[in-house]
Amino acid sequence: MNVMDSFVKDMFEQIAEEAGSLARSNKHCTITSGEIQTAVSLLLPGEIGKFAVSEATKSVIRYNTRR
Repeated sequence: MNVMDSFVKDMFEQIAEEAGSLARSNKHCTITSGEIQTAVSLLLPGEIGKFAVSEATKSVIRYNTRR
């Protein structure tokens, strides 16, 4: 369980760092879902990246429709 916890924390930090870099390069003050999506695509290889983006997109849509 500790290994999975460390993995998830590490991935979160990497995604947040990459998304922050993308936001700064686009001269944005906040990180949007677009920066998160791009960061995930850059950090996760091939099919796993596509799957993660697809599932996250569905989750954001569900969240927005239930608010």
